[in-house]
Formats: sequence, C-alpha cells, structure tokens
Amino acid sequence: MAVEPGMWETVGVALVTALVTTVGTGWLVVPRLEARKRRIGELHQARDKFLASMLRIVSAGARLRAVQEPAADDPGWTEEMRARVRAERTRWTKQLDEATEWMVDNVETYAPTWPAAVLREMIGTYVAHARAVAISERGDNRKAELLTELTDPVWVVFGSRGWQRSPRLLPRSVQRLEATIATMAAETDRQLAAAAPTS
Repeated sequence: MAVEPGMWETVGVALVTALVTTVGTGWLVVPRLEARKRRIGELHQARDKFLASMLRIVSAGARLRAVQEPAADDPGWTEEMRARVRAERTRWTKQLDEATEWMVDNVETYAPTWPAAVLREMIGTYVAHARAVAISERGDNRKAELLTELTDPVWVVFGSRGWQRSPRLLPRSVQRLEATIATMAAETDRQLAAAAPTS
C-alpha cells in the first residue's frame, strides 16, 4: 500500500494540534474551571449555613420559651435540677448568639448570591435586626420571641423558596418583617421613655 505524499504532514499537524490543545486546556482552562467550581461550592455552603442558622434560631428560641427556669421556692425541683435547667437555657441562648453572629459576620458571602435586590435587602435587614436583638439587654425569653418573629417571614421566603413559588408571598413576608421591626422600635422607645429622668 502506497503512502500518499501529504499524509505524514496531515498526521503531524493533527498530532501537534491535539498536543497543543490538551496542554493548553490543562494549563489554562482546567484551573479556571476548578477555581470557579470551588467558588460556587463555597457560595452554596454559605447559603446552606444561612438556612441552618435560621433553623437554629427558631429551634433554640422554641426551647427557651418552652423550658422555663423553675422558681427557687418550687419544692418539686432540686438545686441540681435547677442548675441543669439554667445550664441548658444558657446553652440555647449561646446558640442564638452564635447563629446571629455568624449571619452578620458572613452576610457578604451569601446575600449577594440571590438574584433580586429585594431578596438581598430582606436578608440585610433581617440579619442586622436579628443581631441587634441578640446583643440587646432584653430577657432571654423576649429575645427568643423576637428572633423567631423576625426569622419566620425570612424562612418562608428563603427556606421554602417561596419567592419562586408565589409572587405574593414575598411582599407579605417583607411586610411581616417590617411589622416586627416596627414593634421592636416601639418597644425600645417605650423603654427609653420609661428610663428617662423626669424633671
């Protein structure tokens, strides 16, 4: 069988092209794709942690409200059991603190990943007010109540992807969040007025 004169040149060009393409792809394209994959994975992990933090707030808040510290004069409780209940309530309060702390410290990693400005604004508003409640001087039960009220409408939007299912759900949830914030502001105003010295 005779080899045509241009065949070796064609095979050579094909081999060089394949080699250059493979090496170029390995050096230039693959690292960029891997870096992009890592960044996208980190964004999804931050979103998951945000959702987990909201669940932590709701569950720790429910436990705080359900399990009250027993009265000192209640004969049905030993001092050891009172101390254990106090320790549990302290742990649940710490969970509220840690969840709100993580959310406010990392808001820039997950809030911008949602497509609409109204969603990003809702997250920013929620996170700032949730942290303000957590570090306030309110009692633990009131903190738990307010944090749950702040979290519920945000969870409806983000935890259940409500913003995708129903166009009316988002405005209602924003209104619920704003109503809770207004209640908190009025409560603070009353406390400041009561604490102000009378002349």
